Amino acid sequence: MTAHDHHTHDNPNNPEAGHDHGHAHDHDSDACCSGSAVSVAMPVSLKRTEKVAVGTEVQTPIRIMQMDCPTEEALLRKKLGGMTGVSGMEFNLMQRVLTVTHEPLAMEPILAAVRSLGFTPEIADANHTEPTPEPSKPWWPLALAGLAAVASEATHWLGLPVAVVAALALLAVLACGITTYKKGWIALRNGNLNINALMSIAVTGALVLGQWPEAAMVMVLFTVAELIEAKSLDRARNAIRGLMQLTPETATVLQSDGTWQEAAAKLVVVGAKVRIKPGERIALDGTLVSGSSSVNQAPITGESLPVDKQSGDLVFAGTINTNGSFEYTVTAVANNSTLARIIHAVEEAQGAKAPTQRFVDQFAKVYTPVVFAIALAIAVLPPLLMGGDWISWVYKALVMLVIACPCALVISTPVTIVSGLAAAARHGILVKGGVYLEEGRKLKWLALDKTGTITQGKPAQTDFFALNGWDAAEVRSLATSLATRSDHPVSLAVAQAAKRDGVGLNAVEQFEALAGRGVKGVINGKTYFLGNHRLIHEQGRCSDALELQLSALEEQGKTVILLTDEQSVHGLFAVADTVKEGSRQAIEELRALGIKTVMLTGDNAHTAKAIAAQVGLDDARGDLLPEDKLKAIEGLIAEGVAVGMVGDGINDAPALARADIGFAMGAAGTGTAIETADVALMDDDLRKLARFVRLSRDTHKLLVQNIVLALGIKAVFLVLTLVGMGTMWMAVFADVGASLLVVANGLRLLRR
Repeated sequence: MTAHDHHTHDNPNNPEAGHDHGHAHDHDSDACCSGSAVSVAMPVSLKRTEKVAVGTEVQTPIRIMQMDCPTEEALLRKKLGGMTGVSGMEFNLMQRVLTVTHEPLAMEPILAAVRSLGFTPEIADANHTEPTPEPSKPWWPLALAGLAAVASEATHWLGLPVAVVAALALLAVLACGITTYKKGWIALRNGNLNINALMSIAVTGALVLGQWPEAAMVMVLFTVAELIEAKSLDRARNAIRGLMQLTPETATVLQSDGTWQEAAAKLVVVGAKVRIKPGERIALDGTLVSGSSSVNQAPITGESLPVDKQSGDLVFAGTINTNGSFEYTVTAVANNSTLARIIHAVEEAQGAKAPTQRFVDQFAKVYTPVVFAIALAIAVLPPLLMGGDWISWVYKALVMLVIACPCALVISTPVTIVSGLAAAARHGILVKGGVYLEEGRKLKWLALDKTGTITQGKPAQTDFFALNGWDAAEVRSLATSLATRSDHPVSLAVAQAAKRDGVGLNAVEQFEALAGRGVKGVINGKTYFLGNHRLIHEQGRCSDALELQLSALEEQGKTVILLTDEQSVHGLFAVADTVKEGSRQAIEELRALGIKTVMLTGDNAHTAKAIAAQVGLDDARGDLLPEDKLKAIEGLIAEGVAVGMVGDGINDAPALARADIGFAMGAAGTGTAIETADVALMDDDLRKLARFVRLSRDTHKLLVQNIVLALGIKAVFLVLTLVGMGTMWMAVFADVGASLLVVANGLRLLRR
């Protein structure tokens, strides 16, 4: 596999890629920018849950359950940024992990500073791998608040005393709004305007203005909507949680005394022997040593059909054994299995912001202060300059404050990106960052290596002809008898085809390899030769008719060997590197998407053109060295279009690194490809390239839809407010309703 780390570390368009962001665990979260939460168990990151040394400093991932939005990020940046001993911070808002680079002695002050903001920091270490779940909050305060708000509204319409209306409203606000007020006060004290601060100001203002029922209903609606949003967001956060649960906790391991015993999978070491029964899920990566079966590898590669396994084949943790029983030797410990690396890669990809997400975050930093300033102007200027009614204009300003939070806009991008990354992983496509998921839609050219990418990478017999009246079965038997004694790939292809067809063998005596020509041996007292075109020329047995036949096969990119005796040619065998099943369909699907394809191969031009014709490529270039492939990629990029490179070998590394997106083929079980490729196709199915492009385009469509929804809904309610038609409860729906809409829209990708 290619060693391809150009994009994951040095890409200027992806500044956060390559950093560790810490990881998630299943927890019913605070909703966006709020603080209400209901707790459940959550899986932990498989890597970097401990302090990591960076020179004289350390990196510590800290879980903060209340951290969802850039407003919380801004609070933490302001609080920690000026602290002595803190030199860097990395935020993964979707997974709610802050990774701090700091001096070793600064940890306690950092944790104290986080707590001062009303957050609960938590560090994972070797002895504490599960996050401490927050206690579930009782449901009755919210129910009481809802009843009190409805009662306040009812008493207001019935014309009962204002004191009764006010008492019921205050009861509703206090029953469900204390957390919002606490968080709002912390935000204001630190100079930040998050949704809690804005809601606290708006509800308090409504109470001051005597809008008792509306203030109560707004706080209740806000709390209910935040809880619903929290549930929706957790679907995105835990999109790959199912993968975590694929690996069994125990394995049947061979003991030193020869017995088999159940053991915790996380304690099994490399080299241990594990036994698998029919129907069991495989707990660890390994190499099969005895027995055979078919294994459902869909969780790793996305393959729809089980794959036959026999001695020497790889098996992966999380996959399912179907009908056979076998034993295998463990090749990777539990936290370094292929599945573990996939999960870790997707988690890290969630932390690296895509271009649209970076734009939205920058926009949000400007949006809230601008809307807040407009609200302040609306509250003050009309009454002062135009003699307007203070209560009316202050009320409009309060409505605008609720609309001012950019949560729907900010949340829309990470939810959509994470859903896309998880959908890709479920289909055996490992995308190493949101930047590649977004940029995939722009691809105009895809360059592909030939051997192992478009073709199988090993020769197979494609043609056989018996000549000069010789019996076909006898010719194959004689040729196979010689071929099985040779280790040349072409001879092995002939022997394999014969074995498949049940061709019988003859005893060979005086076997001899003829360097650069073929082999010879004595069978039943007669000398036979199995060799190439050059050999029959040297023997003087190549006729014009045979020459034409050989030329036609060679122009198709096939290698021809012939069986002769000392008088004539008995038969010929054509061998070629065969095209993978699905390669032609993959190229057709790419063409339908408007993407042109070119093959870059080190094989000769004849072979390149022949393979290109078989699969329908737009272009094919042969006789290329690794540096030539790199120049070819640079030439396409110079045309001003986005270019992808697909390969599976180290000789493709320069071209893969230079391409806008590098695709590694057959990455399952290969740590290098999983950790360094921009996009890793876990099996060898080229059709997943088109699937990736379609997913990228769908992701972009949803990103655009979500941005338009988030901004459009707020714009409509801003206008309604300015013309006097907007109310505070409508503003709550504008804010939280928009958030729910964009989250639900982004989660549609998970249904792919």
